[in-house]
Amino acid sequence: MSFSPAKIGSLCIGLLLALTAVPAGAQNQSLNMGRKELVIKRGFKPEAAKCIECHSKKSPGIVAQWKDGRMSHAGISCYDCHVVEKSSPMASQCEGLKGTNTFISPMVSSKTCSRCHPQEVEQFLKSGHAKLATAAVMDPKKAGGKLIKLQFWYEGCARQANLKLTWNTGTPKGIKPYMLGARASGCQMCHGTTVELGPDHKPINDSWPGGVGMRYPDGSVGNCSVCHERHTFSISDARKPEACGACHLGPDHPNIEIYHESKHGQLYAVQGEKWKYDSPPDAWEPGDYLAPTCATCHMSGIGELTPTHNVQERLKYDLMHKKTVVRSGDRGDGEKAAPLMRKVCANCHSTTHVRVQQSTLDRAVNLYNVYWDGAVKMKKELAAKNLLGKDPWNDGFQELMYYLWHHTGRRARQGAAMNGPDYAHWHGFFQVFQLYMDMENIYNQRIKTGKIEPVSTVVSSAPY
Repeated sequence: MSFSPAKIGSLCIGLLLALTAVPAGAQNQSLNMGRKELVIKRGFKPEAAKCIECHSKKSPGIVAQWKDGRMSHAGISCYDCHVVEKSSPMASQCEGLKGTNTFISPMVSSKTCSRCHPQEVEQFLKSGHAKLATAAVMDPKKAGGKLIKLQFWYEGCARQANLKLTWNTGTPKGIKPYMLGARASGCQMCHGTTVELGPDHKPINDSWPGGVGMRYPDGSVGNCSVCHERHTFSISDARKPEACGACHLGPDHPNIEIYHESKHGQLYAVQGEKWKYDSPPDAWEPGDYLAPTCATCHMSGIGELTPTHNVQERLKYDLMHKKTVVRSGDRGDGEKAAPLMRKVCANCHSTTHVRVQQSTLDRAVNLYNVYWDGAVKMKKELAAKNLLGKDPWNDGFQELMYYLWHHTGRRARQGAAMNGPDYAHWHGFFQVFQLYMDMENIYNQRIKTGKIEPVSTVVSSAPY
């Protein structure tokens, strides 16, 4: 394991503090030496002990997880994280607290975590894992409300029931309970959602739990336990690719599949059980592992780089949206990010290797953008001639255009970025050109006839 001078300095300071601490049993000797006694008191408040005792019987699995984690070893209990002020909009009481002045909430946001981890939460709130994560599926202003309409009107079967839905955020008015199924079981479990509360200040409409971008009634944003799963809150588990693969998978962004196909993933598969995952945050370096996981490249302190919970800090391109651009604004600073990622790679690869990988991604991005620009041009011409269907999910051209960027285009770009050739090619550009040709055929037919085909010819299983 190698350390930068700054990291060596930090470790030396920690060692010095440890050496100057005097055990309680050496009181007389310490006084003779002119030193103060360092007394460490262990144990929990009586209120906290009652919580532990009660939940050991009612939910022993939770307590077992907590006991196995660093929180319990550091003296942090359920009481410290779950107790809230009586005035909190999330304040409620379980059976064991009825008649007391103690109020709790089952919901723990990044605001609570920031009491002990302020820097990590500050970085997190600047990342795409915070507000941006939820915006994609919760904000009516995003995509003109189309994605919210997708969850309830289409996927939730409000269309079949011909309901008139109105909404601002949260759950649309007039919806039937079963119509929540798509959002609650799918979208919100990764993206998060806005928590809605009932009269007892507890969640309703299946709006909790949810993913990393959860928005809470007290105004806070972010669910740290998505990566540091409750109630162990393990740094080791969060460093393994499976932690990221819970959300970054599937036909539209198969990052975990791409990783496992890459040489990095192959090394993790055959050697990963022997690697060391519990090093301190700024000391987890090559040697502890022999190939990177997701956390290594995107978050960890490596070489001269310090750890960050802003997962877009080292990303040059926005590979998720319709056209690939260099990141800017609330999506990061791509120009500053590019050299940071190259510094990550330089810990294990030569300058030539790093340059080739960057060039490969640049060319893949430019190639995809040619396809996207062509699709936009065709769509504009069809729109000008009133040859686009009013329902984008029942119009062959628009449906294929969605798959072009949201499925095949993402796979092509991200496969190139993460060195997954099968996803860059067969699941990526091979299907990109096929989709594009189908779009051209629909475009040419509509231009020739001046009509929209009466029934969509697109098979709606989505290219995989």
